[in-house]
Amino acid sequence: MTTSIRCLIVDDEPLAREAIRSCIALDPLLEVAGEAAGGNGAVQLIERLRPDLLFLDIQMPEVDGFEVLQELVARDIKLPLTVFVTAYDTYALRAFEAHALDYLLKPIREERFKDAVSVARARIESDRSRRTTDDLVSLLARL
Repeated sequence: MTTSIRCLIVDDEPLAREAIRSCIALDPLLEVAGEAAGGNGAVQLIERLRPDLLFLDIQMPEVDGFEVLQELVARDIKLPLTVFVTAYDTYALRAFEAHALDYLLKPIREERFKDAVSVARARIESDRSRRTTDDLVSLLARL
């Protein structure tokens, strides 16, 4: 049985958040766990909600997307799989250096969104399966 993938949307533009929310709504296995309009709020939400998948804008006032990830690392918070969503292709290399899963350009094309989610789903299911196996091995070792 496949469990839903909890997503967090972080973008300072309300229309961009709505576009991502609309794409998420097309997939019954995705759920919006929360939204943030900026980087400051994103760090607290990620820490509290522990989303599986993060849709993160790069250029935001005060705290940009890269700074969000840096702050999470500094606080020793597990990074969710991250898909950068931006209007600028100039940040692609830096995004992948920051271990982004994918990089979507605005306006988001539905097919590209589905491709990014497909890769995320495979990675999340693999991680969940590995954790289940590890938990089972640990339980058997204690018995």
